Formats: sequence, C-alpha cells, structure tokens
Amino acid sequence: MVRALARVDVGAIERNCARLAAVAAPAALCTVVKADGYGHGALAAARAALAGGATWLAVATAREAETLRAAGIGAPLLVMGALAPEELTVALRARADVVAWREGFATAIAAHPDGAGARVHVKLDSGMGRLGTRDAAEATAVAEAVAAARGLELAGAMTHFATADDDPAFAREQLAAFLPWAEALRTRHPGLLRHAANSAATLGIPESRLDLVRCGIAAYGMDPYGESPDAHGLEPALELSSYLAAVKRIAPGESAGYGRRFVAREPTWIGTVPLGYADGVRRALTNDADLLVGGRRVPLVGTVSMDNLTVDLGPGEPPPVGEPVVLLGRQGGERVLAEEWARRLGTIPYEVTCAISARVPREHHR
Repeated sequence: MVRALARVDVGAIERNCARLAAVAAPAALCTVVKADGYGHGALAAARAALAGGATWLAVATAREAETLRAAGIGAPLLVMGALAPEELTVALRARADVVAWREGFATAIAAHPDGAGARVHVKLDSGMGRLGTRDAAEATAVAEAVAAARGLELAGAMTHFATADDDPAFAREQLAAFLPWAEALRTRHPGLLRHAANSAATLGIPESRLDLVRCGIAAYGMDPYGESPDAHGLEPALELSSYLAAVKRIAPGESAGYGRRFVAREPTWIGTVPLGYADGVRRALTNDADLLVGGRRVPLVGTVSMDNLTVDLGPGEPPPVGEPVVLLGRQGGERVLAEEWARRLGTIPYEVTCAISARVPREHHR
C-alpha cells in the first residue's frame, strides 16, 4: 500500500505507437515525449515508442534531449522549441535536430563550435501564431541559408496545426498554405522531410501525414479530440491510484474539507484519500469528480486540499481503511478517463496527465 502511485503500462504505449505507425504509413512516426512523456516518464515512453514502430522522437527543450541521449537513446531526436544560445549548445551536443525560422539563428548554428553536422528543420507559421515566420519568402531564405552553410544539413520543413482537434477546416487551410512552400523547397533539396500532422491530424486528416507525423497524446492512449480513446483503438497507459487512509461516519449537518463545501444531508461514511492538488488532483475538481472504490464510482466531496481529498462512500457498510482507490484508470467494470477529468475541468487530457506531480512515483510495467 502506497500513498499515491502512477502505474504506466509501457505495453499500451508500444501498442498505441504500433497503431499510429500503421495509420500513418508510409509516413514515419515521430513520438513526442516532451514534458516527461506527458507525465508518463520520458525514457520509458521513448523506449516503448521505438519498440512500437516510431523511428523518431521529439521533445520541447534541449535538456529533455540531453537526458534521453545520456540514457542511451540513439534514435533521431527533434527539439521543437525555441533555443537560447546556451540551450543550443546542449541540443547540438546531444546530436538533436533543431528548428530554425530566422537567418540569424541559422548563422549561429553554422558558427557554433558543435555545429558541424547539425541537422536543421525550418518552420513556417501557417496559422498557429507562435514560433515560425508567417512569411514564406523569409522561411525559404532561412532554408537556403541552412543548405548553403558549410557543415549544416537542411533536414526538414515543418508547420504546426492550431485546430486539428476541433476545426479541421482551418487545419486544411494551414496545410494548403504550407504544402506549396514545402514542395518547392523539396524540389530543390530532395530528401527533405515535410511534417505537419499532430495526433488529431494523423487520425483525422489523412492528407496531412506527408513524410513524418508527430504524435504525442495518442501515443499515451488518450483521445486528441477529448472524447474516448476507444474510437481510435487506443489504450490509456496511465493509472493513478491511492487508498482509503481513514473512514468515518458523519451525521447530517457535519462537513468535510476546507470551507465546508460539502455538508452531509443524511448519515453517510466519508473516506479520506491521501493525495491532493500537490499531486496533480486539481482543486477545481472539488465536488465534481468520481473515484473508484471497490469497483464502483463514488463522488469526490468537499474541497480538494494540498495533500488530501474526501469521498462519499454512502450510508451502507463502508469499505475498510486500506481499500485501494483508483482516481484515473480501471477498477472492476468501471473506469475513469483523463478525458472525463478534462471535460469537468474545461481543459484537455494533456493537462491532466502532465499535472501529475513528481512526488507521485511512476511504476512502469507491461
């Protein structure tokens, strides 16, 4: 019995990646393992993804790339985020591909002591409005500067969809803006990888798969559309569990938790589960979530505090102290999905698993 545990089924990640690789083919699969593998453990997720058919991995930061290389990951690795000068050094020493959209950055790579052999992907902002230039001519100039620089390799042309999960029409507009630029570039530089698709586009916009797809959320068995992974043949990989640390009878008018946000209307049993918002169970789930105890749903009642939360076990004979509790995952015939928490919170499942904090141990299994 442990206070809190996130059990991660690496076999599920492997099977999800095999599914995504089959859907994407003949495009290659790049599995995104940033943010500690969306809270699942980056190294374990990377190994499972590669076993499942991914041939590339992607991260957001140079330190994430460095950590994977130090652990022996040798697959092609793309750092997708912006890099400050000191971070560029880390990324290049990790032999990671990097992303450019300004000529000055391309020049900095070429002049860098570790820049020899560096592989660079040029990003066009086709509608996300974050990184990348919106000017196709400028993006072309950056790409040609990379190609002309001694020791650099122009490896890819990329963009990122803003709405593939909820507005595919706009994603297709982005694709229409990206493709002519990328095609013209590849005509001059054969072998250039064109990539745009995230998980939602890989599953829902076949024409966006191009040469490489970058799948994150779906690799972990969550639905990029926020509904159910079952529709896409995906298996949730993470289970978050705890136990009943206390069980007590309360009478009508008695309360549980800070602020008395739950007051019993009839006699019932209250169970205390020893984890809270410091573990990743958002305070906004106060009085608005179900947990699994004894294979049945029980409501979370009262305020979620930093280290504890309470559940209403009902008026009947209560389960004993020590009874396992599943917050995310399956118990008996019931399950609670990250997508369910996300809907209740008005957010996305990505945030749910990324929010599970480092003080919750991860246990990886098959």
